[in-house]
Amino acid sequence: MSAWTLVYDGFDPEGEGTREALCTLGNGRFATRGATPDGEPRTPGTYLAGCYDRLDSVVAGHTVTNEDIVNLPDWLPLTFATPGSGWFRPQRADLPLYRHELDLRRGVLVRDLRWRDGAGRVTRVRQRRLVSMADPYVAALETTFTAENWAGPLRVRARMEGRVANRGVARYRDLRGDHLTGHATGTEDDLGWLTAATRSSHVVVALAIRIDADAPAVHPSLGPGRLTSEHVLDLREGEPRTFTKVVALTSSRDPASHDPRSSALRHVRRAPGFGELLARHEAAWERLWRRARLDVDGAELSRIVHLHIFHLLQTLSPHTAGLDVGVPARGLHGEAYRGHVFWDELFVQPWLDLRFPEISRGLLRYRWRRLPEARDAAREAGHDGAMFPWQSGSDGREETQTLHLNPASGRWLPDHSRLQRHVGLAVAHNVWHHYLATGSMPSWCAELLLDIARFFASLAVPAGDRYEIRGVMGPDEYHDAYPGAATPGVDNNAYTNVMTAWLMARARDTAALVPEVAPGAHELAHWDDVGRRLRVDFHEGVISQFTGYGDLLELDWDRYRGVRRLDRALEADGDDVNRYKASKQADTLMLCYLLTGEELAALLERLGYRADRDLVPRTVAYYLRRTSHGSTLSAVVHAWVLARSNRTRSSQTQSWRFFTEALHSDLKDVQGGTTAEGVHLGAMGGTLDLIQRCYLGLELRRDGLRLDPLLPGRLGLVSMPICYRGRRLFVDADHQEARVNGIARRTCDLPLVLPFDPLSDFRGDVTMTGTGDLGRRIIHHRERLGLTREQVAERADMSPGYLEYLEEHADTPDTGALYRLAHALGTTAEDLLGGDLDRPPGHGPAMAHPSLETLDEAVCRRLIEPGGIGRVAFSGSHGPTVLPVNYRLHHGAIVFRTAAGGAMDQDLRTGLEGVDIMIAFQIDKIDEVNREGWSVLVQGPAHHVPPEEIADAAGSGVTPWAGGERQLYIRIVPQHITGRRIHGI
Repeated sequence: MSAWTLVYDGFDPEGEGTREALCTLGNGRFATRGATPDGEPRTPGTYLAGCYDRLDSVVAGHTVTNEDIVNLPDWLPLTFATPGSGWFRPQRADLPLYRHELDLRRGVLVRDLRWRDGAGRVTRVRQRRLVSMADPYVAALETTFTAENWAGPLRVRARMEGRVANRGVARYRDLRGDHLTGHATGTEDDLGWLTAATRSSHVVVALAIRIDADAPAVHPSLGPGRLTSEHVLDLREGEPRTFTKVVALTSSRDPASHDPRSSALRHVRRAPGFGELLARHEAAWERLWRRARLDVDGAELSRIVHLHIFHLLQTLSPHTAGLDVGVPARGLHGEAYRGHVFWDELFVQPWLDLRFPEISRGLLRYRWRRLPEARDAAREAGHDGAMFPWQSGSDGREETQTLHLNPASGRWLPDHSRLQRHVGLAVAHNVWHHYLATGSMPSWCAELLLDIARFFASLAVPAGDRYEIRGVMGPDEYHDAYPGAATPGVDNNAYTNVMTAWLMARARDTAALVPEVAPGAHELAHWDDVGRRLRVDFHEGVISQFTGYGDLLELDWDRYRGVRRLDRALEADGDDVNRYKASKQADTLMLCYLLTGEELAALLERLGYRADRDLVPRTVAYYLRRTSHGSTLSAVVHAWVLARSNRTRSSQTQSWRFFTEALHSDLKDVQGGTTAEGVHLGAMGGTLDLIQRCYLGLELRRDGLRLDPLLPGRLGLVSMPICYRGRRLFVDADHQEARVNGIARRTCDLPLVLPFDPLSDFRGDVTMTGTGDLGRRIIHHRERLGLTREQVAERADMSPGYLEYLEEHADTPDTGALYRLAHALGTTAEDLLGGDLDRPPGHGPAMAHPSLETLDEAVCRRLIEPGGIGRVAFSGSHGPTVLPVNYRLHHGAIVFRTAAGGAMDQDLRTGLEGVDIMIAFQIDKIDEVNREGWSVLVQGPAHHVPPEEIADAAGSGVTPWAGGERQLYIRIVPQHITGRRIHGI
């Protein structure tokens, strides 16, 4: 089994929807589902990031308004026919071979089939499809036909279909989905085009198509919503013929565009042939994988990890960074959740922060641009600050439906999930995590976090000696009201209240980081008061999910064993899930997902509650028994908290079970039919973050990184590059130890920020001058010695994975690793870094997080005592003058030699007895290899050594910089000595 391919053999009508979703191809700007170009059933879908439309529908006697991501015209349709046969349809064809293969490394979907027609003619068809990661406007479908046992004409029909609607989710089909209108088609030279517009948002979309084939169109057809052309290929037995569709998709949302139609035509006209398109596309994916690499043991586990990374990057790529879009919970892979943005970014952005910080920053900007709408929403609800919606779409208003269909009963029911105010806490948490990962807190990020803090502070109302937050829903989603209550919402949801206390503390930190947007002292004091007196309830020795939770009934779990959506099942039975201690997914346990045990205990203690060491394990066990896992996110959270809250063998076994479920949630469609409607992007991002932060124990702190690995027995070796505060690091760990850049360590203290171009890897590697060949030099010396990677790694006391990374990627190891590697290879660090090249000093970047140390005079004297080369600076007859000299420290003074009659002889004489010229003398030690060094500045009077003292000065042994006699000695008597040292890690 390949770790880089997803394979489907045979035609399975029942599984087509799931295969289509998992074989989606995208580039972060738009994506196309893996629907076949022909046949039924098929659920085609092409979705443009951020392209929404709003329509009214009549449901159960009520008019409801829903905003949806729009299904755009279908560019895939292509079919073919042998002489005397009908058009090919896989569902009614004789298929000796039928296979789909998704190449995750290259981003290519291949369909390979053999079709035996009624006359016994066998035709081999191979199709390759891409949505270009290099050109975000272009997609292509190449079809190669080979007549295996016949020869003759093959008819090919290609089409673009604009009469599409949102029909991808069965339970939405009572709602309107006809979002496109105003269709038009036409041709220009040898190109075809189709345009349409969304009904209410008035986004104009255009598709242009180019056919690359040695067969002109014989029956072109233009309709108001369809563009069709037929071609005839003259096939010879055994000789392949190729037919390619190249398509460009543009919209009125695009920058640098006069109009979508002309823009689409320009893009498709300039697009190269399929071979060059593929080469550029593969190169772009290679650059992405370089940054996204996450290696684990085992082909099956590796394949699922690669699949999750692949779909994450198809929805959120560097192309996404410049768009005004958020994290659609179901990716760009289907129409479930209407393409809305929930809180799934909470599970996605931590992984992006350490690899693609520019994408994460773009997602935060999506929220920041909607601050005015969030402020209006808060004000209308009677609160301060910014209240973000549970479901967001185009402009940031609340898009949560007011009615939802229960498929189990067929009834439309009120939907109160807009009361999940905790979405704002997720946004704030992502702002803070982005700061920890990048070291950057721009003012707009601070503004975002502070306005969310302002909202939650106003949401908390005084109640006795405590503050309470009332009338909300927690992440659980089952409990939207108290049993029999006339109004929705519950009080003091523990997750909401504790994370609000966390937010109040982070708001104070943020105000100190960015004082220009900080609130006044009075408001900060109020926030601090709220953060110390919020109410948290307890029962049976555990944290209560909300006030009154302990009074609810216990559910008959045996009766509902295996039922994931208890809310639907109970409602269909005439009951109400609000009556029971039953959760859809992790709620209170989300605290243990976002906070370490120490952080949670500290917050509870700050709130005035005693947190004994067994509180968290008890709480985890309690809610684990009462959760139905009706969301794919639940398995992610439970795998995390079980691994980190209790290090017993049974807890680790349970963690692995939930981790495995989360890994397979889409691949095996564990929720039963939901994957076909779109992948679960939060669960995919969550599993990747589980590996990097939970199992590796990679904790981001204000003072640096902390590693505390706890790898499950079946996980094996884990290795990955990350980008932490602008510095690339390579982390790998097994069951014995963790390493950072090949060095075994538990902590990595990198407190400062290095200026960083986050797009560098997408444009091409940026490295130190002269060190781009580091990998080549390592390979050269390793092969010169006849050593394997494993042998060199053992000699250098580093992991083979890190050595492989250094050989294959342009990067520079830390100082210790570099010297050990040089010793293992029988060479020098300078040689490995190209130190023999003649280049000016200072061309390499500083260490990622340098610190500047002020040196006292004693240390300065010790540093300059050995002598060496220094620079004399003074005001000469021709202006400021700086000259290099060899020097020695002699009897506490700087002594150097120069030529009589030269600049220093003439310009350093005052002509007055006893009056000397004050000069500056600087000595630097720059270590290019280690990228650190020091500088000492000596200030004092300079005078010529008189003849009677020359013998003593000569005893210093100083030689002239330029050689020769140069018998004029000059002495500088230090009056002021200062120094600085630059430290790396």
